[in-house]
Amino acid sequence: MKEKCKDLLQQALDSVSAVMVGRDEEIRLILTACLAGGHVLLEDLPGQGKTMMVKAFAKTLGLPFKRIQFTPDLLPSDLTGIQFYNQKDGDFIFREGPLFANVVLADEVNRATPRTQSALLEAMEEQQVTSDGITRPLPLPFMVLATQNPIETYGTFPLPEAQMDRFALRLSMGYPSVDEEMQILLRNEGNILKEARCVMTGEELMEILDSVRSVTIREEVLRYLVEVTQSTRKDPRIRTGVSPRGAVVLHRLAKAYAALSGRSYIIPEDIRTLAPHAFNHRIFVRDNETVDGLSLLVRDVISTVPVPVESL
Repeated sequence: MKEKCKDLLQQALDSVSAVMVGRDEEIRLILTACLAGGHVLLEDLPGQGKTMMVKAFAKTLGLPFKRIQFTPDLLPSDLTGIQFYNQKDGDFIFREGPLFANVVLADEVNRATPRTQSALLEAMEEQQVTSDGITRPLPLPFMVLATQNPIETYGTFPLPEAQMDRFALRLSMGYPSVDEEMQILLRNEGNILKEARCVMTGEELMEILDSVRSVTIREEVLRYLVEVTQSTRKDPRIRTGVSPRGAVVLHRLAKAYAALSGRSYIIPEDIRTLAPHAFNHRIFVRDNETVDGLSLLVRDVISTVPVPVESL
């Protein structure tokens, strides 16, 4: 199964890279979040390929995919579904909303009102939705990939802390290099999304999800994970540090990251790699910071924590 996870990573990289140039790190992190049962917030300027990345990822895993374009007039029932009266049967029938999919793209999620944004909370945390007093489970695996523009504030509603905390990772795409942008221009003809291909069946994905749960962590590495989390609560530059929920999420992500690396155990390097992306939206500083700025701050803070190399 370890080799199967490594093969999945390489095939997913090859498939999505056929569409997205120079995004191997982001692809690996998104796949890590998927195997950890987490959600991802892609925060960057328009035109950086956030939506295309999500579409290519969903096609690569062959999972049912729905896109929701968030707007101020969007209602919670537009996400969860509605009860309507079927005159033919003489009874009410539930029509599922777009949340009933394995991969959901919440495009420009901060354009919806807080009332509509709150409809995502139950789905993201408990993989279920409640409509008209009836709770319905969502298909598994379930993953929300949300996008937002960090600099445009007109007509937007900032995501509350409770909503941000539901995301396992917050990523920034960033600008491509000169060579990468030249490749983008050469590829940008016709339907580039057709280059992505499905690399596995749903049954194979569920097998890998089961194998991720069996990844182990030694006591000294677990202590290191906790100390990394607690270091964010002691630094004077950080007003509010990472909560225990953040440590739980980091542990799950590290398991998936180790499995994709072909290991059945977590090493400190997994934690150091993931912590900046898992913590950059869980800390609060005195000044407004970009995603990259907060990630650099987390890297600086956790670099002061001794790594348990000698005891391994």
